[in-house]
Amino acid sequence: MLRPQATVEKARAAFHWEIPERYNIGVDICDKWADREPDRIALIDVGSDGAGSDVTFGVLKALSNRLANALSETCHRGDRIAVLLPQGAETALAHIAALKMGCISLPLFTLFGPDALLHRLRDSGARVVVTNTEGAARIAALRDRLPALERVLCIDASAGTESFHDAIAGQSPDFIPVDTAADDPAILIYTSGTTGNPKGALHAHRVLLGHLPGVEMSHDFFPQPGDRIWTPADWAWIGGLLDVLMPALHHGITVVSRRMPKFSATEAFDLMRRFGVRNAFLPPTALKIMRQAPAEAAQGLCLRSVASGGETLGSELIDWGRATFGCTINEFYGQTECNMIISSCAALAPAEPGVMGFAVPGHEVEVLNEAEMRACVTGEEGAIAVKVPDPVMFLEYWNNQSATESKFLHIGGEKWLLTGDRGAKTATGRIRFIGRDDDVISSAGYRIGPAEIEDCLLTHPAVQLAGVIGAPDAIRGQAVWAYVLLVDGFAPSDTLADEIAAHVKSRLSAHEYPRAVRFIDAMPMTTTGKIIRAALRALAAQEQTE
Repeated sequence: MLRPQATVEKARAAFHWEIPERYNIGVDICDKWADREPDRIALIDVGSDGAGSDVTFGVLKALSNRLANALSETCHRGDRIAVLLPQGAETALAHIAALKMGCISLPLFTLFGPDALLHRLRDSGARVVVTNTEGAARIAALRDRLPALERVLCIDASAGTESFHDAIAGQSPDFIPVDTAADDPAILIYTSGTTGNPKGALHAHRVLLGHLPGVEMSHDFFPQPGDRIWTPADWAWIGGLLDVLMPALHHGITVVSRRMPKFSATEAFDLMRRFGVRNAFLPPTALKIMRQAPAEAAQGLCLRSVASGGETLGSELIDWGRATFGCTINEFYGQTECNMIISSCAALAPAEPGVMGFAVPGHEVEVLNEAEMRACVTGEEGAIAVKVPDPVMFLEYWNNQSATESKFLHIGGEKWLLTGDRGAKTATGRIRFIGRDDDVISSAGYRIGPAEIEDCLLTHPAVQLAGVIGAPDAIRGQAVWAYVLLVDGFAPSDTLADEIAAHVKSRLSAHEYPRAVRFIDAMPMTTTGKIIRAALRALAAQEQTE
């Protein structure tokens, strides 16, 4: 645990990892507290009516044990169990049950369309999906193409589905967790890239312990007495699951559970006020939307810490945050493969707008000159990299050895994970984000791979070729733009552009569909047939300046 110190240097010197040989996330975030304080509140589960229900650690243990017993009829150690649910008690206990079984939990975003779900479920070979009525309907349409899938448990059972609650009702509340090593596989999270389909980043049980110093630093030495945390980020993403839910439960801190169908600034302010939220992870897009709300909407808050990540925060947003929340927003950085490795911390040093922060204690982060195989000097641009080994680092890409190997760089006798991002060290010892090596789009805190969207666009009958980029956007950071070469016989029109965008929205996800569809006469391509996205970005920049 990160202890309060006077400076970042002292915090780093005082920190050391405590990674046990045998460790299980499910036991750590549930059973540990249930055995000590069964009546301690783990979750405040807020429904669509705004009412909150307390879920104790004791209840969480009993229900997750019942589910583990029910799933043990189908799944065994190492099997993948998918969770296709928004924030909620059932979501938490499904992950906990899978982890205590020694299985691998697979978080899935509720807004994923059929193509996105099919790839993840088929590639992972998931044997069970825990979902709701909406998710069950999507899975039903894919079932004949998912040979490994044996059961779909529905928390609000509808016709043709297996009732989640009926499945656990007759099960014992006692379950002996599988004795897992800290390095055993635990969580599989798919991450977007620029080439091919999304890759599954496989994490070990130790990943939670690896997250702790970054969470503790970004929340000004979390936990403190009275802390209570919430995020609008979905628990299907690493930012919601491993930056908020699991670290808080590890520390015995109550998590407010409420995923808004559509983010609302007034509802977010109201939720934090009504349920006494003291700590919040608010992505930059959420902050930008909240900044547009009337000042009186933020009255009555009792926030102690606010963390944000996904996009660089400017001085205007940080100043607004201080005035609105009464604390400095701490920016952090990471990625699905290696998360929470850089963070600012107002309790240690004043914020430096436009700069991500310091390497979190316990993580050795460097900016490397790959061509010369050395560390960059202050101010020199290079590749942001993390030294191996590191407990927060992923094990491998699922079923993709070549992609795993290409993620690492050897310099002398040292091995480094390349984040794929460019940065520079500052004179204060922080790391400044410059840009991405690749073409991954950072929109509203999501990392979006253009290749998956391009593949989806090509399934529309009017699309011959498609190129996808991120264009600057005042609210989202970047917005998805699609450049389309039409099939002969189709003519450009606003109606067709809307139809093509809706096609992606319905098949992939609401956060991935193109906000702008532009028709072009020729697609810029290399001699080897690769789309030159830099040329498309230049087109977008020209349009935005006209």
